[in-house]
Amino acid sequence: MPELPEVETIARGLQTLILGRCIARVEMLFSGSVQGDRRILTENLTGQVIQGVRRRGKLLLFELSDQMFLVGHLKMTGKFLFFPPGEMEINTHTRCIVHFEDKSSLVFQDQRKFGYLRCMNDTELADWPFFAQLGPEPLCMSEQDFVARLHSRRAAVKALLLDQTCIAGIGNIYADESLHLAGIHPQTQGASLAEEKIVLLYHSLHKVLTRALEAGGSSFRDYVDGLGRPGSYQDTFLVYGRGGRTCRHCNAVLEKTKVAGRSTVFCPWCQPKIS
Repeated sequence: MPELPEVETIARGLQTLILGRCIARVEMLFSGSVQGDRRILTENLTGQVIQGVRRRGKLLLFELSDQMFLVGHLKMTGKFLFFPPGEMEINTHTRCIVHFEDKSSLVFQDQRKFGYLRCMNDTELADWPFFAQLGPEPLCMSEQDFVARLHSRRAAVKALLLDQTCIAGIGNIYADESLHLAGIHPQTQGASLAEEKIVLLYHSLHKVLTRALEAGGSSFRDYVDGLGRPGSYQDTFLVYGRGGRTCRHCNAVLEKTKVAGRSTVFCPWCQPKIS
């Protein structure tokens, strides 16, 4: 699933590509990609002007005129692709096409059909439980807030990083990578971590997310940005997806386990488990 760096990369790229464009019509090819009434989405978007594109957690928010929002969640395989006039490409995974008045288009593709679109006004967005319950953004929250959120909970630290109501935008990739960089075993309870160790995790997470953003995100399955370009951060993974291989730091064999139902890779030497 695309995480903070991937969704942020898409948002920044689309912001430069579609800002100010007016929607001529919306063509829905798969109604299952819409949460709510399909007709409301297609009718409400027609005539709207794109006033901004931003990210919140793993959500893409297209800010429209008349205080409306098109909200997209990519889930596992969703992607938004921009095409200049006369260059639109569609395939069997195309679920929705936003046609702009200048004949350019924004295409939503989703192979596994888990992603979704919603159309809401600003009040509906603020009242939407999923949106309202999102935790703070990791690159915006203070060190003190980060420590307080993790140190007060008995759940495994990786589970806390994955909990979108605790901290928004982090998924499996960047949880594994930041925990390794901080030398913390993923099953360690948040409450059992020393404050200094949580501070180290805070800065490790910042470092990992910043590097991933600079690399345009991680591409090893379906992720590409709004112009179809892959990211490159996967070339520098320390642990994610490397179970059974050797640690880049100490040459120990990386181990695999599950935390919060998610596959997890860690180094037993660099990330010792606290008894």
